[in-house]
Amino acid sequence: MSYTIFVTAPKLAQPAVDRLKAAGCRMLFMKDANSVAEVNHIMASEPVDAVISRTVNLTGDAIRACPTLKVISKHGVGVTNIDVEAATERGIPVYVTPAANAQSVAEMTIGLMLATARKIAFMDHELHAGRWTRVQDGLQLSGRTLGVIGFGQIGQKVARVCLALGMRVVAFDPVLEGKSPMAAVSVASSLPELLKQSDVVSLHVPLLPSTRNMIGAAELEMLPAQAILLNTARGGVVDEAALVAALKGGKLFAAGLDTMCQEPLPADSPLAALQNVVLTAHAGASTGAALVAMAEGAACNVLQFLRGEPVDPAACVNPKVL
Repeated sequence: MSYTIFVTAPKLAQPAVDRLKAAGCRMLFMKDANSVAEVNHIMASEPVDAVISRTVNLTGDAIRACPTLKVISKHGVGVTNIDVEAATERGIPVYVTPAANAQSVAEMTIGLMLATARKIAFMDHELHAGRWTRVQDGLQLSGRTLGVIGFGQIGQKVARVCLALGMRVVAFDPVLEGKSPMAAVSVASSLPELLKQSDVVSLHVPLLPSTRNMIGAAELEMLPAQAILLNTARGGVVDEAALVAALKGGKLFAAGLDTMCQEPLPADSPLAALQNVVLTAHAGASTGAALVAMAEGAACNVLQFLRGEPVDPAACVNPKVL
């Protein structure tokens, strides 16, 4: 049986395209990767069986406009751009691709940590401008404490590298219930307990009502002087106004951010004006290996569901519809 698969992007990694075409699927792609209007038009006018969702919003209106829609899979793990509630109301499962991008995001986190601690981006800019500026107040990470908030696959990968650098690692994640999956990593019983001892804080949590602005002025004030904040999770878990104030006021040494509250980042954002902030454009998962893994994972999710084959229930974010 042939199925119509709508990819909310202009392209998909070729191995996934090959897999879907081999299954006889008809594939639809977008011309403008950021156009919600185009998503809505395709969903209302085409017999879409499954959506592979990239970064553009998949709204409740779009989901309700497509009577043939049976399944949605995120190309990644964050579903804040998908109206999961609307899908659930229609009994449509929403899947993710856990672990597909964990290694790449962990490596981006380590890159941001090193760049912020040693002011690499600033020195690079200076040399490109013809100035031989030798910064001598960088931070040595060995002997410092890393606090990991959210200790899933990404957080654990980051922890392993930091342990190898000679850092102490402590984690906070309510699902751990005080038990660490890594013998060398201690578990904090609360967020304040973790923050008070963390020279570097790395965020690896989804954006939920319970995590929105979880790092605000009060939390930043708990950190030791000259701490570093890393965010490769979602911009909304940090109160950006409080972060800017802490960076300007000297409470924080630096921040490394792959995600921001508003994306693309406005040119006049206060974050862009700070020299002690390293910014990347939500590219933690944007490696060839991760893009292929996420695409193939999403393709497998939708194909298996449409064929009536088992799909990993742990990959479903609204399992009550199953």
